[in-house]
Order: sequence, then structure tokens, then C-alpha cells
Amino acid sequence: MDNSSGVGVLDKAVLVLNALEAGPASLAQLVQATGLARPTAHRLAVALEHHRIVTRDTQGRFVLGPRLSELSTAAGEDRLLAVAAPVLTQLRDLTGESAQLYRRQGDERVCVAAAERASGLRDTVPVGSALPMTAGSAAQILLAWEEPDRLHRGLRGAKFTAATLASVRRRGWAHSVGEREQGVASVSAPIRGSGGKVIAAVSVSGPIERLTRAPGRLHAVPVMAAAERITESMRRSS
Repeated sequence: MDNSSGVGVLDKAVLVLNALEAGPASLAQLVQATGLARPTAHRLAVALEHHRIVTRDTQGRFVLGPRLSELSTAAGEDRLLAVAAPVLTQLRDLTGESAQLYRRQGDERVCVAAAERASGLRDTVPVGSALPMTAGSAAQILLAWEEPDRLHRGLRGAKFTAATLASVRRRGWAHSVGEREQGVASVSAPIRGSGGKVIAAVSVSGPIERLTRAPGRLHAVPVMAAAERITESMRRSS
């Protein structure tokens, strides 16, 4: 099979990256693995290093660089948004409440997608909103399965407790009533990526008058089903 794209310099750069997929390599090892002339392999590796696609380890060997991880994360984000959009719409239509998708960014959670009710502006969370990790059912979800040290750090100043998060892990969903914003309730469930790691939270939110003070009774089942659909779609597309 001919792997040539017809763009020689690009094909040679891909040879270098394919060689580094197996692990760190010295220049001599790159030459051996790729069949490229030594000056060509060196020139390409250094050029890729300039763009952070390749970097060096402590022994000076070439290794795959951080830019690849950044691009992979961005691709995963795009895939998540594409997969989640129709599921959020279905969840909104099924529950009659606004549906959101949250991802953690540092000490905040960001609404990265939403399907809003046609009316009811006071419980709307605009896409791009950065909310605290210390309150709300989505924050509970994004923290509950963290490593113990990070989990306990996250509980500092939180409106929920370690016991709350233990309950979240046990039942697989979280709810909050007036925790982040007075008069607003929500229900959230985890979306998992490769290895079962929680990568996002899917939520419905609305006024307590509609969701009641036990919103999980109304919406835990559809929210969990939506999270599982997104998780499964991500697994199939990865």
C-alpha cells in the first residue's frame, strides 16, 4: 500500500511521528526507524520541535510533544459537543427543563453546550458561563470521582460535603436545591471518557417550583440515560 500523499516533506514528517509513537528515540534511532537520511531526519525533528509537536526527554531523545495532546483534547471537545447536542435537545423536550453540558476548567465549571426552554429566562445558563466548583449538582458530579487529594481540596469552601459526594458516587447522579442560586434546582449525571474517567456533567435545571425540593425523583432517570447515551456515543466514535 502506498502511504505517499504526494507532499514529500509532510510524508517524511509523518514518518518521524510514527517512529516516535513507539517511544523516545535518538537521532540515530530515528534514522534507522524512518530510513531517512540523517540530515533530513534531524532537520524535520528540530522543525517539529519548534512547533511543540516533538520535544526532548531528559536524555535529549526525541519524544512526541505537548501540542499533540492539546490537539487531541480539542478534537475530543469537538466530538463531545457534536455528540451531546441532539441528546441535550431530547433531554430538554423530555423533561421540559433547560439542559446543559459542563466541563471542569481549573477551579470552575464551564457550560459548553445547552438546550434552553423557549421561556423561563431566569434559569438560563448561557454557553460559556463559568460557574464555581463549590456549589450545584454539576460541580458535585465533576468532583465526586476525583482522586482523594483533589477531592478534599475541592471541598474547601464547598456548599456540599464528602458525605454528599459519597452518596453521588453510590447512586450515580447528583441534585441540588438553591445551592448555587436561590430558587433554582438541578439534577446532573456523569459523562465518562476513556478508562471511565468523568469528563463532563449533563444537567437539567429550573425553578424549585417546577423541579420541587426533590428534583432527582422527577429527573434522575432521564438525566442518567442522557449521560449514558453521550458516554456510549463517545466510546463508539473514539
